[in-house]
Amino acid sequence: MINKSKTPWPTKAVMNQIYEQHLWGGATFDFYSGQGSHDPKIITPYINAITTFFESHHNTLSVCDLGCGDFNIGKHLTKYTKKYIAVDIVDNLITRNKAKFIEDHLEFHCLDITKDKLPIADCILLRQVLQHLSNKEILSIVHKLRQYKYVILTEHIPTGSFLPNKDIISGQGIRLKHNSGVDLLNSPFNLKILETSVLNKVVLHEKKGQIVTTLFTL
Repeated sequence: MINKSKTPWPTKAVMNQIYEQHLWGGATFDFYSGQGSHDPKIITPYINAITTFFESHHNTLSVCDLGCGDFNIGKHLTKYTKKYIAVDIVDNLITRNKAKFIEDHLEFHCLDITKDKLPIADCILLRQVLQHLSNKEILSIVHKLRQYKYVILTEHIPTGSFLPNKDIISGQGIRLKHNSGVDLLNSPFNLKILETSVLNKVVLHEKKGQIVTTLFTL
């Protein structure tokens, strides 16, 4: 069971628990990052959109994937980059990824992106990571994003109008059930950008919201 008390657990402990107890499903897998990282209807349009962006830069970008998970998506993207740095907070997951996915220009690092210094790169990928974090943790990450040229953010948000950035306790669901979602351009984050564009959008059925991928040029 996920911690249901009002006392926040450290994010690292929450994520370890999710993978150890297969709370995102995938009981037959050693590690499983959830349907959102495995459902072809969700991941194929995303992979195509990111690949197109990388190819538009002639595959010369160095990329840092924050929250790489089981790497079921990242493994399709590495060949379109100059360097690919994959980061996650779960030690055993990173150890497994290092052994399973080996390329000359691919690195894996175990980091707490809310606390640790982030690797140098041209482009950040943040795919359905912030939606699990409290506003305080997100804000600590946003301050670090200013050093990058591109940030590609994917978030699960409601369809239609919603009140952005309602705070949550990390690891206790996402803001969708509160008719909210993460919007980095809105308060309290107020990310300063040069331009933005939507790269991909997948609308889910049964009022389950939409998964939107947005490119920010900083």
